[in-house]
Amino acid sequence: MKNMKIEKAEKLGLCFGVRRAIKLLKEAADKYGEIETLGPVAHNRQLVEALANLGVKPINHLHQVQGKILAITTHGASPAVLSEVRARHIHIIDTTCPIVRKAQNAAKQLAEAGFDVFIFGDAKHSEVKGILGWAGDKGIAALNMKQIDWTERSLSRVGVISQTTQTQSAFIKFTRQLIGKVGPKIEEMRIINTLCKITQGQQEAALKLARKSQLMIVIGGSNSANAKHLIEICSPLVETHLVETADEVNTSWLAGKHHIGITAGASTPDEAVEELIDKLRSL
Repeated sequence: MKNMKIEKAEKLGLCFGVRRAIKLLKEAADKYGEIETLGPVAHNRQLVEALANLGVKPINHLHQVQGKILAITTHGASPAVLSEVRARHIHIIDTTCPIVRKAQNAAKQLAEAGFDVFIFGDAKHSEVKGILGWAGDKGIAALNMKQIDWTERSLSRVGVISQTTQTQSAFIKFTRQLIGKVGPKIEEMRIINTLCKITQGQQEAALKLARKSQLMIVIGGSNSANAKHLIEICSPLVETHLVETADEVNTSWLAGKHHIGITAGASTPDEAVEELIDKLRSL
């Protein structure tokens, strides 16, 4: 394996939204000693554990809040959740990613202007749940046409936005299908591109690297939406595996491979990427 080439994607790993959140949380933990976050700050176990050691503890539901300081994660939260936290006189540290905030604002403005708001995304994902809240009773989240209940909607004016970490090609495909389904009925359609440009850049860099590699390893959380999309992008081109830590690398993957590409999800710490490279070199 001496002449094995290990190459990182040009853009990978921690995005500015997660870096910003980490900075805000560390500052808050320094100031208050211990704080809670509503859900994990980002979908990466190592990152969550590292922050827990500094006094940043995730909880899953508002009724579990013990202290008087609560952080909203990068994925954001609905207006209903925020007002409930305020009603309890709990101090909010808001680490919502600015790009997620843009999607929330788009949902709110479309809904207030009388549009039915279609959100291309996973309705169970914390980011999408938050965006749905900003759309009020006008929001519909789906990944395809089958997931949509068409009986409830008058659909004269339709707005379309996306979960920020989806792929551009999938968003375009969803929008085309939606036009095919509702096109004849509607008076007006407004499409707002709420995709994260940083995530797009990472996806394009992963694609470029996958085209010239014999194996791609994606390091990221098993429940991370953007790590999952990196797998979806690379796997049609080359053998691709997702690992959460360097220890999960299977030596059998490397047999006969001379060029290995590495990319990482947007919530993967820099140290995790370096540990993976060290592990591959040691093999």
